[in-house]
Amino acid sequence: MTFTAPPAFTTRPTLAGGFGMSASTHWLATASAQAVLERGGNAFDAAVAGGFVLHVVEPHLNGPGGDLVGIFATADDPGTPVVLVGQGPAPRAATIEHYRSEGLELVPGSGGLAAAVPGAVDAWLALLHDHGTWELADVLSYAIGYARDGHPLLAQASLTIGRVADLFTEHWPSSAAAWMPDGHVPAPGTIVRNPAYADVLELLISAGHGIRDDGPIGREERISAARREWKTGRVARSAAAFLATTHRHSGGGDHAGVIQEEDFAGFDAGYEAAVTIEFNGYTIAKAGAWTQGPALLQALRILDGRPDVDPSTEAGAHAVIEALKLALADRDAYYGDAEVPLEVLLSTEYADARRELIGDVASHDWRPGSVPGHEAFRPALRTPAGEAIDGLGEPTMDRTGQTRGDTCHIDVVDRWGNMIAVTPSGGWLQSSPTIPELGFCLGTRLQMMWLDDDSPAALRPGARPRTTLSPTLVLRDGRPVMALGTPGGDQQEQWQVPVLLRMLVGDYSPQQAIDAPSLHTTALVDSFWPRGWTPAGAVVEDRLGDEVIAGLQRRGHAVTRSGDWALGRVTAVGRDAATGAVWAAANPRGMQGYAAGR
Repeated sequence: MTFTAPPAFTTRPTLAGGFGMSASTHWLATASAQAVLERGGNAFDAAVAGGFVLHVVEPHLNGPGGDLVGIFATADDPGTPVVLVGQGPAPRAATIEHYRSEGLELVPGSGGLAAAVPGAVDAWLALLHDHGTWELADVLSYAIGYARDGHPLLAQASLTIGRVADLFTEHWPSSAAAWMPDGHVPAPGTIVRNPAYADVLELLISAGHGIRDDGPIGREERISAARREWKTGRVARSAAAFLATTHRHSGGGDHAGVIQEEDFAGFDAGYEAAVTIEFNGYTIAKAGAWTQGPALLQALRILDGRPDVDPSTEAGAHAVIEALKLALADRDAYYGDAEVPLEVLLSTEYADARRELIGDVASHDWRPGSVPGHEAFRPALRTPAGEAIDGLGEPTMDRTGQTRGDTCHIDVVDRWGNMIAVTPSGGWLQSSPTIPELGFCLGTRLQMMWLDDDSPAALRPGARPRTTLSPTLVLRDGRPVMALGTPGGDQQEQWQVPVLLRMLVGDYSPQQAIDAPSLHTTALVDSFWPRGWTPAGAVVEDRLGDEVIAGLQRRGHAVTRSGDWALGRVTAVGRDAATGAVWAAANPRGMQGYAAGR
């Protein structure tokens, strides 16, 4: 497999050092995580601190009422990648029958009916309890500070509030009060505060301040007390009561939510073994098929047998797009919180057969594979009306059109060899009405579930939505060498594949690979309401070059140019196990992701 030479210029350096590195989609989260490392915390303390900061400073991209997926390896057991499960399930009353009785054909893209049980906060606390070293109060101090004292509102957050201003004013008055307190959309750079969320975090800390008969309780018990408070206290009571009232959902309908206090109490974040493949001498680790993570593994398996995998060339870009289309078709046919035949889908024999389907021209068909003993689920292929959904984020819709939420990401590596990548999302400020006592809303992850019992991702009480959240861990010789991820909904795997190919095959540096022009396909069943599909759709950055883009068009791809710097928000950290040297790199697109370290 040959590659074009990497560019000499990068937008910023690949950071290198020997102490520790942090990278995230917001500079304040990166700085907070790195501050924890500098004060003696480990990678898990740092990731949790940065994760809670992301709730505050990227409220249009994630929130406490959302979810996360993480993947990590510890210094004590470096060869075992572990998945952090922060994806809550469907509530007990979330049944297909109920949603159908509300006149719905799809789970809405916004509003309380789309809310899974929030999983992010409990997952962060579980990680801190089990693998961190810091006290909860110290870890949360960064987020509490930004929530109570304020932080400058991002330009994209201001734009998001502007897009839903009419919805807030007309239908979600609690959201208008929270995000438009003077009746106007706050301008970029406005110092915004969230004292209600600061109060929630301080309540979690105070829950652990009890005294036992035999003396003060310990660090782990304080964190356990915070987890109980989150799941059985003010948050559960307020959220369940507030969403039980009728409110506007995407599509224009008014419905009440179904989540109850008992749903909060019934969920515990935890851990699972990662799913892995070998690729070009590396082990690639992902979460299981209740996420879309194995689609990245399938795509790499397919591409592993081809000579033309350089995304910067016409042939390579075509091969990458077609491999992704095949892998994502399998995602929609077979993945879910159910029995998924991954041993077949990830086998070399299956990849060999799928690879043969890639011809010289773009396929216009949706082509899941055939797995003995399993019938492929075939959802309705809905071509988006009007302008095609371009897939630049995780869309959630208001009654008049599209607004966009997205996702965050954070990576940390420390001097001891602990390494973690986490992708938090959901609970965007535009997901559902803000719960006044809490300062945040619940998420919309149930929109990824089908109101069809035949689907492996069917809406079922207690089942996890087949989430798009999908960080990656890369190992070599039994030790972690890289953690990475990106926001982007259905594009998370698609934007990571070119970065991995360029680094693991093309010998690009991390920053060269992140900066290089990206691409993705929209010829997939969109994971988000209204579940569109664009036959042969491909979105590319203009920097891919006129010649390559024209070649893709000649091959039959329906190409959309996105501009020079639009696709992907990949961040990454890594470590050389032999020398202990660490590195980090962050995406310049959007002008807010940063890496830091020494």
